[in-house]
Amino acid sequence: MSVAKKEYKRITTKTLVDMKKKGEKISMLTAYDFTMAKIVDSAGIDVILVGDSASNVMAGHETTLPITLDQMIYHAASVVRGIERSLVVVDLPFGSYQSDPKEALRSAIRIMKESGGHAVKLEGGKEIKESIKRILNAGIPVMGHLGLTPQSIYKFGTYTVRAKEEAEAEKLIEDALLLEKTGCFAIVLEKVPAKLAQKVAETISIPVIGIGAGHGVDGQVLVTHDMLGMTHEFNPRFLRRYLDLYTEMRSAFSQYSADVKSGDFPNESEQY
Repeated sequence: MSVAKKEYKRITTKTLVDMKKKGEKISMLTAYDFTMAKIVDSAGIDVILVGDSASNVMAGHETTLPITLDQMIYHAASVVRGIERSLVVVDLPFGSYQSDPKEALRSAIRIMKESGGHAVKLEGGKEIKESIKRILNAGIPVMGHLGLTPQSIYKFGTYTVRAKEEAEAEKLIEDALLLEKTGCFAIVLEKVPAKLAQKVAETISIPVIGIGAGHGVDGQVLVTHDMLGMTHEFNPRFLRRYLDLYTEMRSAFSQYSADVKSGDFPNESEQY
């Protein structure tokens, strides 16, 4: 027997906690601009992440490290202008919160004031506890991020699955409990074993959103450009491509070029 799901007119941090209590999965995708955000929002996606993955997807950098706070604010403001329903979470970029809780607060305040975003996301556990507390004390919602944390790629040296060993798995659980206790409203778990991710989701009361963390968590997030097949070099196991836009767009661009060069475009009906 199917149960009718509640229609949420506007997603808030409380909505996500309620969804977890009801066993309703949470959908989350990235967006970095107005046009894409408008489409993602209209499709009923619960959370839009303005991710520092914009560093890779939009700017072509190898890592997420180069993107600046000003650039994140620009992308976030563009996204906020395109949404009506989704909760907009904005990544604090590398270097804007790790060294000093006061700097972390200043960064978070700038994002909230200048972009209109609804929450911020930080990577890490115990080591950034004071930064999280300072931001939360200012009334700014915080989403945590554990497991593979791309801003620490040079520390890890690889994008491989995290927390396969017992010691790291125990630390991840401890960090998840700490983030919950500190006041985070949700946690992203990236590239960790499915059984461990499920254990974390069952242990804490706040939602756990997975990316490469199996189906035993409370929701899923993907990079929109990856799941649409706009990027075609990136092929991790966890990625399901729902379209092959790289091929379709490339074909359309080639056809346009051919039509222009042959004089077929514009035709009589396409001019004034």
